Formats: sequence, structure tokens, C-alpha cells
Amino acid sequence: MKYLFGPVPSRRLGLSLGVDLIPPKTCSYDCLYCQIGKTTCKAVEPEAVIAELEETLAKVKPDYVTFSGSGEPTLHSELGRLIAYVKEKTGARAAVLTNGSLLYRPEVRERLRRADMVMPTLSSVKESTFRAIHQPHENLNVALLVEGLRSLRKSYKGQLFIEVMLLEGFNDQEEEIEALARTILEIAPDRVQLNTVVRPPADAKAIPLDRKKLEVIRNVFGESAEIIAAGPIREQRLFQGPLAAALLEMARRRPVTAEDVAGALNASLHDVEKTVTALLNQGDLHKQTHLGKDYYTT
Repeated sequence: MKYLFGPVPSRRLGLSLGVDLIPPKTCSYDCLYCQIGKTTCKAVEPEAVIAELEETLAKVKPDYVTFSGSGEPTLHSELGRLIAYVKEKTGARAAVLTNGSLLYRPEVRERLRRADMVMPTLSSVKESTFRAIHQPHENLNVALLVEGLRSLRKSYKGQLFIEVMLLEGFNDQEEEIEALARTILEIAPDRVQLNTVVRPPADAKAIPLDRKKLEVIRNVFGESAEIIAAGPIREQRLFQGPLAAALLEMARRRPVTAEDVAGALNASLHDVEKTVTALLNQGDLHKQTHLGKDYYTT
């Protein structure tokens, strides 16, 4: 598959079939914490994506078809058409993981209109912190981001979950959190999801918060907030074909542990570890250690 990946177990969406519309890594941000790596271009073929969806959804029934992957999905001009296809032809629910940077544009909000769930990120309302964490395109700023989120909330009828990515020394101070909480509560999303760095980040300056600090911050956001960092993954599993090929496909999209692969593919951990060793020896995988865990990427 060129455009689809998974289904993979997701902390937030259950069994998620990913749709990757953007060449790696094309994004309006260059976030310190990004598990995909550094942005190479700041700034597809719909029929081919539809063909892959038809082929894959004939075999599997994910909880969500999730538009995410190697870059910012709202940069794709045909996103609305592809969401409509998922809704009309497959019966599956559609989710979009977005950095939210383009939501101030009416045509982008229109593309998201039929999605069941939109999950943008807002990690600071202070311009200097926003720029330090996300390193956005020069034409973007936090005021535009907040404007877009407010506009989306007014017009969008689906579920809106705002993700807050928390980094030690960047946006974990009391003043930062209180200002951010005020803004998010004014936007009134259905849920606030507190996250921190779980997988190896693009920049070593992206340091995670511990659970105790996350709990303190959750209390500031109130009842609509939940901590999703290192949360439980549903135990729905699906085998995706030859183990080595499936493992490489997962690792191409994001850093994975052997346990991630075993859980997603319903394979034994022993078999996965043997396959990982062989792929490392062949030079097809690269190992990174982050917070005491071994992660593998292509």
C-alpha cells in the first residue's frame, strides 16, 4: 500500500486504518516532538487512495479511517472528497489528526465538515512558546491558530478533541497552563487530551513530563480533560501478511517497539524480535532508545 497503513491500535481511536495523503514530511510546522522527524517541505492522487481504501476495507473493519501520516493532511486539496468517500461508500467513521494551523481558512474547514472527529493540537497561546515548540511556517502565528479553532467550533457538527502536547521547560509552567486552559475552555471542545513525548522526537530538547505533573495539569483543565500519554491500547488485533513486510511498513510511518508490532499484527513477541534482529542486521531497520525503550524506524 502506498497511501494506507495499518490498521494499528491507537490510544485514542481504537483500531485505526491510517490514510497518508502527504509526501514525507510536508507540513506547516516543524515540531520539536514530532515522531516523523524533521520537516523537509513547508507548504496524490485521490483515485489511487480510493482504490486502496476499497481493497483494504473489503478485508478489515477498523473503528476509524484516520487521515494522518507523514505530514499535515489539511494541506491536501482533495481531503474533503476523500472523507466524503469514506462516509458514503464504506460506512466507516472518519477522523482527521491535524496541527490545526490552517483552520482559519474557510475552505479548509469545509473539507473537514463531514468528518466524524477532528483532533487539532493547541499547546500554547503565547507566541514565543508556540514558535519554540512548533517552529511553524513564517506566515503562521498563534492568533491565527486560535481563530481557526474558534471558527471550526462554531460551524463543525462532529466531535472536536483538542490535543495539548506538553514539553518540560517549554509549556509546563503555571502561567502557560492557566492561559492555555482559559482559551481552550472558551473554545469548548468535546474533550481536551493531554499528551507528552512518548516516542523518539525529532529534537532531543523535547523532554516529556512525568505522570505526576500531567495529573496536576489535568486538574487545571477540569472534567473535559484526560491524559492520553502512554494510555491503554485496545486489544483488537489484525494480522497484516508477511511479518517482515508488515513490520517495515509500520516502522516507515513512525517509530515502533517490538511490543507495538506484536500487538498490532497478532504475532508472537518472540517472532517479532527475531524478525527485528534480522532486519537490523540487513540494515533495513534502525534502532533508537528513548526513555529506556527500544524503538525501530526505517
